[in-house]
Amino acid sequence: MTVFEGSCVALTTPFCENGVDFDAYERMIEFNIANGTDALCVCGTTGEPSTMTEEEKESVIKFAIAKINKRVPVIVGCGSNCTATAIKYSVKAQEWGADAVLHVTPYYNKCTQKGLIAHYTAIANSISIPVILYNVPGRTGVNLLPQTALKLCEVENIVAIKEASGNLSQIQELCSLVGDKMDVYLGDDSLTFLGMALGAKGVISVTGNVVPRQMHDICALFKAGEIEKSRNLQFRLNPLISALFCEVNPIPVKKAMSFLGYGNGIPRLPLTEMEEENANRLLGEMQKLALL
Repeated sequence: MTVFEGSCVALTTPFCENGVDFDAYERMIEFNIANGTDALCVCGTTGEPSTMTEEEKESVIKFAIAKINKRVPVIVGCGSNCTATAIKYSVKAQEWGADAVLHVTPYYNKCTQKGLIAHYTAIANSISIPVILYNVPGRTGVNLLPQTALKLCEVENIVAIKEASGNLSQIQELCSLVGDKMDVYLGDDSLTFLGMALGAKGVISVTGNVVPRQMHDICALFKAGEIEKSRNLQFRLNPLISALFCEVNPIPVKKAMSFLGYGNGIPRLPLTEMEEENANRLLGEMQKLALL
């Protein structure tokens, strides 16, 4: 079962003094849908769920599901380094109407490949909606290997993986092994074109918050056989993508969204506001693309 093809935007969560800025959040949702975004991810890494209260996470997820109203699939980040907690949030997400859940590999306590198989199997067996694996070893210290992903294809509702290792050799091996058994989505915006050339179905994108139409178009053009146009658009966006990752995500993308008028751009501690020099660089790249 394919959850989506193309660009899924991992939404930032705009905060204000009283919690979540739901006015800005709704406008972000509409901005994405109007510009062709193929799916939306709520409370992924970019949404800062690790510094949100349980009440905030529940309200954001329910709000997004209601406002999106089945216009595009909603993928809810439910990852935890505690399997029982991951199951709890997955069950709730299904109850609230999520179309799929996204689960990062367990961080801090980490685990073996055997542990990953047990962790993800337990999660998938607790719900009936699709499960998307999320491999981002730079953040978690755990690398979900291609052979492990192949083994997890045997679990019926584990249908996809967000591969954010940044390792092209690993992405190639993954696509080769899982084939039509599991969809692969890029987790690195700069590798979207290359990943699709290897067989990925699309990207779960940070950059799409800022340029949703363009991230959609890289994928849509590739799928339509317009390879050169897709590649050239990737080249055109890469300086912006580089600026959006010059500090840890989501610091730069929140600043970019504030430039566009969506929230105050301030992340929660321990994340801090973007350094002035880097913010000016980001602003310059946005201006080059006539985004402001």
